[in-house]
Amino acid sequence: MNYFKRNLEIREAKGSIPNWLVAEKLGIHENSFYRLLRQELPEEKKEEILGVIEKIKWGQEDE
Repeated sequence: MNYFKRNLEIREAKGSIPNWLVAEKLGIHENSFYRLLRQELPEEKKEEILGVIEKIKWGQEDE
């Protein structure tokens, strides 16, 4: 199994957005975000993270 393919859609959507920024918007520590990505996440958690990434991309992170 290729471990780098876990949560690939999150990693691709994140692009050059720093992990610390995504973690901050999720209300967790950066290291916790790294640990989340180690295991394949449930769909509802993926959707939450992808929503945060989209808000950051569109400059709506404070809403």
